[in-house]
Amino acid sequence: MTARLVFITGASSGIGQALALHYYRAGWRLALVARRSAELQAWAREQGLAPERFAVYGADVRDIAEITAAGRTCIANQGLPDVVIANAGISIGMDTAIPEDLAVLQRIYATNNIGLAATFQPFVAAMNARGSGRLVGVASVAGIRGLPGHAGYCSSKAAVISFCESLRGECRPYGVKVVTIAPGYIATPLTAKNRYRMPFLMQPADFAARAYAAIETGASLRFIPWQMGVVARTMRLLPNALFDRLLAGRPRKHRQGE
Repeated sequence: MTARLVFITGASSGIGQALALHYYRAGWRLALVARRSAELQAWAREQGLAPERFAVYGADVRDIAEITAAGRTCIANQGLPDVVIANAGISIGMDTAIPEDLAVLQRIYATNNIGLAATFQPFVAAMNARGSGRLVGVASVAGIRGLPGHAGYCSSKAAVISFCESLRGECRPYGVKVVTIAPGYIATPLTAKNRYRMPFLMQPADFAARAYAAIETGASLRFIPWQMGVVARTMRLLPNALFDRLLAGRPRKHRQGE
């Protein structure tokens, strides 16, 4: 197969699924990773994906051994990807005053941060040796400032932005691009239960098209939609006292079980 190959985690729903479909329609081969591999296989059949153009790998990104093994198996079976998208992520509200929520924080970091690093790990040296490739981290506009009740998610996505920035400097001498995509509000199961206003809400297919273009150009950091980038950068510039007043009374993110 001469078609380019993309490796996507969290491909069984939401953003990951939309990215998979967009890449497929653009002529790419797919390496799709999800915990719910049977559901992902069923979705691929429903979409009419040609069997020779995709493979599904069952792995939990929180399990370092599982996700790195999936990466190595992908290289062995399909070849070294041209693009790797560390998309798998979770968003759960938390309250630091509640002891049980420390386990929630641990789960968020294990998925959004350790999972991202472990997703990239099998591919970095091989891409550097080849002298080309894209490593894509899916962050969030929420990584720019901390939101009440959302400490786990905001801090994890801030870490994604910093991690990818560090990795970008490490890979640049070899010709490998590291791209950070920071979505705003996308209409997925992750946002469906939010109890606060979500400006500039996008459909997953629209997000996928814009993300694809950003990845192709090798953008270092891209906010999608761009309007949320303006909002995020403006919020970053606000003095803390004004920022705190603006967020006073804002509904908090649902905690686990709520």
